[in-house]
Amino acid sequence: MKTERRYDIDWIRVIVFDILIIFHVGMFFSPWEWHIKNNEIVNWLNYPMGFTSYWRIPILFIVSGMGTRFAFSNKTGKSYIYERISRLFLPLIVGMLIVVPPQVYLERLTQGLDFHNYFDFYPHYFEGVYPSGNFSWHHLWFLPYLLLMSIVATPLFLYLRKEKRFLVEKFKSLINKYSVSLYLLIVPFIPIELLFENKSMTHALFGDWYALVFYFVFFISGYLLISIKSSFWNAVIRIRHLTLIIGVLSFSIIVIFDINRLIFSMVKIVNIWSWILAIFGFAAKYLNRQSSLIKYRNKAVYPFYILHQTITIICGYFLINIDLHYSLKMAIMIVATFGGSWLIYEFIILKIPIIQPLFGVKRIKTIANKA
Repeated sequence: MKTERRYDIDWIRVIVFDILIIFHVGMFFSPWEWHIKNNEIVNWLNYPMGFTSYWRIPILFIVSGMGTRFAFSNKTGKSYIYERISRLFLPLIVGMLIVVPPQVYLERLTQGLDFHNYFDFYPHYFEGVYPSGNFSWHHLWFLPYLLLMSIVATPLFLYLRKEKRFLVEKFKSLINKYSVSLYLLIVPFIPIELLFENKSMTHALFGDWYALVFYFVFFISGYLLISIKSSFWNAVIRIRHLTLIIGVLSFSIIVIFDINRLIFSMVKIVNIWSWILAIFGFAAKYLNRQSSLIKYRNKAVYPFYILHQTITIICGYFLINIDLHYSLKMAIMIVATFGGSWLIYEFIILKIPIIQPLFGVKRIKTIANKA
Protein backbone atom coordinates (compact mmCIF):
# COMPACT_ATOMS: atom_id res chain seq x y z
CA MET A 1 0.00 0.00 0.00
CA LYS A 2 1.29 3.44 -0.89
CA THR A 3 2.65 5.42 2.04
CA GLU A 4 3.18 9.10 2.65
CA ARG A 5 5.85 10.65 4.85
CA ARG A 6 4.70 13.10 7.51
CA TYR A 7 7.23 15.93 7.32
CA ASP A 8 5.27 17.91 9.89
CA ILE A 9 6.12 15.28 12.51
CA ASP A 10 9.78 15.61 11.58
CA TRP A 11 9.58 19.38 11.96
CA ILE A 12 7.84 19.14 15.34
CA ARG A 13 10.52 16.80 16.64
CA VAL A 14 13.32 19.06 15.43
CA ILE A 15 11.75 22.31 16.65
CA VAL A 16 10.91 20.91 20.09
CA PHE A 17 14.46 19.62 20.56
CA ASP A 18 15.75 23.05 19.47
CA ILE A 19 13.54 24.55 22.18
CA LEU A 20 15.02 22.04 24.62
CA ILE A 21 18.55 23.23 23.81
CA ILE A 22 17.58 26.88 24.29
CA PHE A 23 15.72 25.91 27.48
CA HIS A 24 18.88 24.37 28.94
CA VAL A 25 20.82 27.52 28.10
CA GLY A 26 18.11 29.43 29.94
CA MET A 27 18.55 27.19 32.99
CA PHE A 28 22.03 28.66 33.42
CA PHE A 29 20.44 32.10 33.98
CA SER A 30 17.01 31.37 35.47
CA PRO A 31 16.17 31.17 39.21
CA TRP A 32 15.45 27.44 38.85
CA GLU A 33 17.96 25.02 40.32
CA TRP A 34 20.43 23.64 37.78
CA HIS A 35 23.93 22.16 37.58
CA ILE A 36 25.82 25.46 37.31
CA LYS A 37 24.47 29.00 37.53
CA ASN A 38 25.47 32.38 36.13
CA ASN A 39 26.66 35.08 38.54
CA GLU A 40 23.54 37.09 37.59
CA ILE A 41 20.10 35.49 37.79
CA VAL A 42 17.42 36.60 35.29
CA ASN A 43 13.99 36.35 36.88
CA TRP A 44 11.89 37.15 33.81
CA LEU A 45 13.03 33.90 32.19
CA ASN A 46 10.55 32.10 34.46
CA TYR A 47 7.72 33.05 32.10
CA PRO A 48 8.94 31.80 28.69
CA MET A 49 10.61 28.78 30.26
CA GLY A 50 7.55 28.00 32.34
CA PHE A 51 5.40 28.26 29.22
CA THR A 52 7.38 25.65 27.27
CA SER A 53 7.99 23.40 30.28
CA TYR A 54 4.35 22.31 30.37
CA TRP A 55 4.05 20.85 26.85
CA ARG A 56 7.64 20.40 25.65
CA ILE A 57 8.26 16.90 27.07
CA PRO A 58 4.68 15.61 26.62
CA ILE A 59 4.74 16.39 22.89
CA LEU A 60 8.03 14.49 22.53
CA PHE A 61 6.41 11.40 24.06
CA ILE A 62 3.45 11.82 21.71
CA VAL A 63 5.78 12.06 18.72
CA SER A 64 7.60 8.98 20.01
CA GLY A 65 4.28 7.14 20.21
CA MET A 66 3.52 8.15 16.65
CA GLY A 67 6.92 6.90 15.53
CA THR A 68 6.19 3.62 17.28
CA ARG A 69 3.00 3.21 15.27
CA PHE A 70 4.96 3.66 12.06
CA ALA A 71 7.65 1.23 13.25
CA PHE A 72 5.05 -1.43 14.03
CA SER A 73 3.76 -1.31 10.47
CA ASN A 74 6.63 -3.53 9.35
CA LYS A 75 8.11 -5.05 12.53
CA THR A 76 7.35 -7.90 14.88
CA GLY A 77 7.22 -7.21 18.59
CA LYS A 78 10.61 -8.88 19.06
CA SER A 79 12.30 -6.90 16.29
CA TYR A 80 10.76 -3.67 17.58
CA ILE A 81 12.14 -4.23 21.09
CA TYR A 82 15.57 -5.07 19.68
CA GLU A 83 15.49 -1.88 17.60
CA ARG A 84 14.48 0.18 20.66
CA ILE A 85 17.33 -1.25 22.71
CA SER A 86 19.89 -0.49 20.00
CA ARG A 87 18.51 3.01 19.40
CA LEU A 88 17.97 4.01 23.04
CA PHE A 89 20.04 1.89 25.41
CA LEU A 90 23.32 2.00 23.50
CA PRO A 91 23.39 5.84 23.17
CA LEU A 92 22.35 6.07 26.83
CA ILE A 93 25.33 4.00 27.97
CA VAL A 94 27.73 5.94 25.73
CA GLY A 95 26.24 9.20 26.96
CA MET A 96 26.61 8.22 30.62
CA LEU A 97 30.22 7.14 30.12
CA ILE A 98 31.43 9.92 27.80
CA VAL A 99 29.01 12.83 27.46
CA VAL A 100 27.69 13.33 31.00
CA PRO A 101 30.92 13.07 33.10
CA PRO A 102 32.28 16.50 32.01
CA GLN A 103 29.02 18.06 33.20
CA VAL A 104 29.37 16.54 36.66
CA TYR A 105 33.07 17.44 36.78
CA LEU A 106 32.44 21.13 36.12
CA GLU A 107 29.54 21.20 38.56
CA ARG A 108 31.77 19.78 41.30
CA LEU A 109 34.42 22.39 40.51
CA THR A 110 31.87 25.18 40.99
CA GLN A 111 31.00 23.59 44.34
CA GLY A 112 34.63 23.91 45.48
CA LEU A 113 35.81 20.32 45.05
CA ASP A 114 39.44 20.07 44.02
CA PHE A 115 40.71 17.81 41.24
CA HIS A 116 44.00 18.11 39.40
CA ASN A 117 42.20 17.72 36.08
CA TYR A 118 39.30 15.92 34.40
CA PHE A 119 41.20 12.62 34.24
CA ASP A 120 41.79 12.83 37.98
CA PHE A 121 38.03 13.28 38.48
CA TYR A 122 36.84 10.54 36.11
CA PRO A 123 37.31 7.56 38.47
CA HIS A 124 35.29 9.47 41.07
CA TYR A 125 32.41 9.75 38.56
CA PHE A 126 31.46 6.17 39.48
CA GLU A 127 31.24 6.92 43.19
CA GLY A 128 27.59 6.96 44.14
CA VAL A 129 24.50 8.09 42.26
CA TYR A 130 23.83 11.75 41.53
CA PRO A 131 23.07 14.11 43.24
CA SER A 132 24.72 12.78 46.42
CA GLY A 133 27.20 10.88 44.21
CA ASN A 134 28.40 11.55 40.69
CA PHE A 135 27.09 8.79 38.41
CA SER A 136 24.15 10.08 36.34
CA TRP A 137 22.32 10.22 33.04
CA HIS A 138 21.48 13.92 33.51
CA HIS A 139 19.63 15.27 30.43
CA LEU A 140 19.51 11.79 28.85
CA TRP A 141 16.79 10.68 31.29
CA PHE A 142 14.32 10.70 28.37
CA LEU A 143 16.01 7.62 26.88
CA PRO A 144 15.52 5.09 29.73
CA TYR A 145 11.96 6.30 30.26
CA LEU A 146 11.11 5.88 26.58
CA LEU A 147 12.83 2.47 26.45
CA LEU A 148 10.88 1.17 29.43
CA MET A 149 7.60 2.50 28.07
CA SER A 150 8.28 0.98 24.65
CA ILE A 151 8.88 -2.47 26.13
CA VAL A 152 5.89 -2.34 28.50
CA ALA A 153 3.52 -1.10 25.78
CA THR A 154 4.56 -3.60 23.10
CA PRO A 155 1.74 -6.13 23.80
CA LEU A 156 -0.83 -3.32 23.68
CA PHE A 157 0.59 -1.96 20.44
CA LEU A 158 0.54 -5.41 18.85
CA TYR A 159 -3.12 -5.70 19.80
CA LEU A 160 -4.02 -2.23 18.50
CA ARG A 161 -2.14 -2.81 15.26
CA LYS A 162 -4.85 -5.12 14.02
CA GLU A 163 -7.33 -3.47 11.69
CA LYS A 164 -10.79 -2.26 12.71
CA ARG A 165 -10.33 -2.27 16.47
CA PHE A 166 -13.65 -1.20 17.94
CA LEU A 167 -12.51 1.60 20.25
CA VAL A 168 -10.14 3.07 17.67
CA GLU A 169 -12.86 3.07 15.02
CA LYS A 170 -15.41 4.63 17.41
CA PHE A 171 -12.93 7.34 18.35
CA LYS A 172 -12.15 7.96 14.69
CA SER A 173 -15.86 8.29 13.89
CA LEU A 174 -16.32 10.72 16.78
CA ILE A 175 -13.36 12.87 15.68
CA ASN A 176 -14.74 13.02 12.14
CA LYS A 177 -18.00 14.48 13.49
CA TYR A 178 -16.67 16.62 16.33
CA SER A 179 -13.03 17.67 16.07
CA VAL A 180 -13.02 19.02 19.63
CA SER A 181 -13.53 15.43 20.79
CA LEU A 182 -9.74 15.26 20.76
CA TYR A 183 -9.99 16.89 24.17
CA LEU A 184 -11.43 13.60 25.50
CA LEU A 185 -7.82 12.47 25.79
CA ILE A 186 -7.65 14.71 28.84
CA VAL A 187 -9.84 12.27 30.78
CA PRO A 188 -7.12 9.71 31.71
CA PHE A 189 -5.09 12.47 33.35
CA ILE A 190 -7.80 13.28 35.89
CA PRO A 191 -7.25 10.16 38.06
CA ILE A 192 -3.48 10.54 37.58
CA GLU A 193 -3.58 14.07 39.01
CA LEU A 194 -5.85 12.95 41.86
CA LEU A 195 -3.76 9.87 42.68
CA PHE A 196 -0.41 11.67 42.83
CA GLU A 197 -1.47 14.43 45.20
CA ASN A 198 2.05 15.29 46.32
CA LYS A 199 3.54 14.74 42.90
CA SER A 200 7.04 15.59 41.75
CA MET A 201 9.27 14.37 38.94
CA THR A 202 12.77 13.23 39.80
CA HIS A 203 13.86 11.78 36.42
CA ALA A 204 15.54 9.02 38.43
CA LEU A 205 13.24 6.34 36.88
CA PHE A 206 13.10 4.26 40.05
CA GLY A 207 10.26 5.55 42.20
CA ASP A 208 9.39 8.33 39.75
CA TRP A 209 5.86 7.00 39.40
CA TYR A 210 4.14 10.26 38.55
CA ALA A 211 6.43 10.97 35.59
CA LEU A 212 6.26 7.36 34.39
CA VAL A 213 2.47 7.22 34.39
CA PHE A 214 2.00 10.81 33.19
CA TYR A 215 4.32 10.50 30.19
CA PHE A 216 3.21 6.94 29.45
CA VAL A 217 -0.32 8.21 28.74
CA PHE A 218 1.09 10.73 26.25
CA PHE A 219 3.15 7.96 24.64
CA ILE A 220 0.06 5.76 24.23
CA SER A 221 -1.94 8.77 23.00
CA GLY A 222 0.56 9.36 20.21
CA TYR A 223 0.13 5.78 19.01
CA LEU A 224 -3.67 6.08 19.09
CA LEU A 225 -3.78 9.46 17.37
CA ILE A 226 -1.68 8.30 14.46
CA SER A 227 -3.83 5.17 14.22
CA ILE A 228 -6.87 7.23 13.23
CA LYS A 229 -4.85 8.50 10.28
CA SER A 230 -6.21 11.43 8.27
CA SER A 231 -9.05 11.96 10.74
CA PHE A 232 -6.53 13.30 13.26
CA TRP A 233 -4.74 15.59 10.82
CA ASN A 234 -7.99 17.01 9.43
CA ALA A 235 -9.30 17.59 12.95
CA VAL A 236 -6.25 19.46 14.29
CA ILE A 237 -6.20 21.65 11.18
CA ARG A 238 -9.89 22.52 11.63
CA ILE A 239 -9.55 23.49 15.31
CA ARG A 240 -6.03 24.92 15.27
CA HIS A 241 -7.16 28.49 15.99
CA LEU A 242 -9.52 27.36 18.75
CA THR A 243 -6.84 25.26 20.46
CA LEU A 244 -4.40 28.18 20.21
CA ILE A 245 -6.90 30.49 21.93
CA ILE A 246 -7.60 27.94 24.66
CA GLY A 247 -3.86 27.46 25.13
CA VAL A 248 -3.29 31.20 25.58
CA LEU A 249 -6.22 31.54 28.00
CA SER A 250 -5.31 28.50 30.10
CA PHE A 251 -1.67 29.55 30.43
CA SER A 252 -2.83 33.06 31.39
CA ILE A 253 -4.94 31.56 34.17
CA ILE A 254 -1.93 29.61 35.45
CA VAL A 255 0.26 32.73 35.49
CA ILE A 256 -2.22 35.30 36.78
CA PHE A 257 -4.49 33.53 39.26
CA ASP A 258 -3.72 31.85 42.57
CA ILE A 259 -5.77 28.66 42.24
CA ASN A 260 -5.91 25.54 44.37
CA ARG A 261 -4.08 22.36 43.51
CA LEU A 262 -6.97 20.47 41.92
CA ILE A 263 -8.07 23.35 39.68
CA PHE A 264 -4.46 24.03 38.77
CA SER A 265 -4.00 20.39 37.73
CA MET A 266 -7.07 20.50 35.49
CA VAL A 267 -6.10 23.82 33.90
CA LYS A 268 -2.57 22.52 33.41
CA ILE A 269 -3.81 19.47 31.47
CA VAL A 270 -6.10 21.63 29.32
CA ASN A 271 -3.14 23.94 28.66
CA ILE A 272 -0.86 21.07 27.68
CA TRP A 273 -3.35 19.46 25.31
CA SER A 274 -4.33 22.77 23.76
CA TRP A 275 -0.76 23.66 22.85
CA ILE A 276 -0.04 20.15 21.61
CA LEU A 277 -3.12 20.16 19.37
CA ALA A 278 -2.37 23.69 18.16
CA ILE A 279 1.22 22.75 17.30
CA PHE A 280 0.08 19.69 15.37
CA GLY A 281 -2.61 21.73 13.64
CA PHE A 282 -0.36 24.51 12.41
CA ALA A 283 2.42 22.06 11.54
CA ALA A 284 0.01 19.92 9.49
CA LYS A 285 -1.21 23.04 7.70
CA TYR A 286 2.13 24.63 6.88
CA LEU A 287 5.03 22.21 7.45
CA ASN A 288 4.02 18.93 5.84
CA ARG A 289 6.25 19.33 2.81
CA GLN A 290 9.57 17.88 1.79
CA SER A 291 12.82 19.84 2.00
CA SER A 292 16.51 19.07 2.17
CA LEU A 293 16.70 21.06 5.41
CA ILE A 294 14.28 18.88 7.34
CA LYS A 295 15.95 15.75 5.98
CA TYR A 296 19.30 16.93 7.35
CA ARG A 297 17.94 18.28 10.64
CA ASN A 298 15.85 15.20 11.33
CA LYS A 299 18.89 12.95 11.01
CA ALA A 300 20.99 15.27 13.20
CA VAL A 301 18.45 15.87 15.96
CA TYR A 302 19.35 12.81 18.06
CA PRO A 303 23.13 13.51 18.18
CA PHE A 304 22.37 17.16 18.93
CA TYR A 305 20.19 16.09 21.86
CA ILE A 306 22.89 13.77 23.22
CA LEU A 307 25.73 16.30 22.90
CA HIS A 308 24.19 19.68 23.59
CA GLN A 309 24.07 19.96 27.39
CA THR A 310 27.74 19.13 27.84
CA ILE A 311 28.67 21.91 25.42
CA THR A 312 26.27 24.30 27.17
CA ILE A 313 27.77 23.59 30.60
CA ILE A 314 31.37 23.84 29.36
CA CYS A 315 30.60 27.20 27.75
CA GLY A 316 28.69 28.40 30.79
CA TYR A 317 31.48 27.40 33.16
CA PHE A 318 33.94 29.74 31.44
CA LEU A 319 31.37 32.57 31.31
CA ILE A 320 30.13 32.46 34.91
CA ASN A 321 32.20 35.29 36.34
CA ILE A 322 33.01 37.22 33.17
CA ASP A 323 31.69 40.79 33.27
CA LEU A 324 29.28 40.63 30.33
CA HIS A 325 25.59 41.39 30.11
CA TYR A 326 23.53 38.23 30.49
CA SER A 327 21.99 38.67 27.02
CA LEU A 328 25.44 38.53 25.41
CA LYS A 329 26.37 35.48 27.48
CA MET A 330 23.12 33.85 26.45
CA ALA A 331 23.77 34.54 22.76
CA ILE A 332 27.30 33.14 23.03
CA MET A 333 26.03 29.97 24.71
CA ILE A 334 23.26 29.38 22.16
CA VAL A 335 25.63 29.84 19.23
CA ALA A 336 28.31 27.71 20.91
CA THR A 337 25.88 24.91 21.76
CA PHE A 338 24.30 24.65 18.32
CA GLY A 339 27.61 25.29 16.58
CA GLY A 340 29.58 22.84 18.71
CA SER A 341 26.95 20.14 18.31
CA TRP A 342 26.99 20.66 14.55
CA LEU A 343 30.77 20.55 14.31
CA ILE A 344 30.96 17.27 16.24
CA TYR A 345 28.09 15.80 14.24
CA GLU A 346 29.29 16.92 10.82
CA PHE A 347 33.03 16.38 11.13
CA ILE A 348 33.30 13.50 13.59
CA ILE A 349 30.11 11.46 13.82
CA LEU A 350 29.24 11.52 10.11
CA LYS A 351 32.88 10.89 9.15
CA ILE A 352 33.28 7.79 11.35
CA PRO A 353 30.50 5.29 10.52
CA ILE A 354 31.46 2.92 13.33
CA ILE A 355 30.52 5.45 16.02
CA GLN A 356 27.26 6.58 14.44
CA PRO A 357 25.04 4.03 16.26
CA LEU A 358 26.58 5.23 19.54
CA PHE A 359 24.91 8.60 18.93
CA GLY A 360 21.65 7.25 17.52
CA VAL A 361 22.47 7.92 13.87
CA LYS A 362 20.91 5.56 11.35
CA ARG A 363 19.80 5.68 7.75
CA ILE A 364 16.60 7.73 7.55
CA LYS A 365 13.66 5.53 6.78
CA THR A 366 10.37 6.75 5.48
CA ILE A 367 8.01 7.69 8.30
CA ALA A 368 4.74 6.72 6.78
CA ASN A 369 1.07 7.14 7.30
CA LYS A 370 -1.53 5.01 5.59
CA ALA A 371 -3.75 7.98 4.91
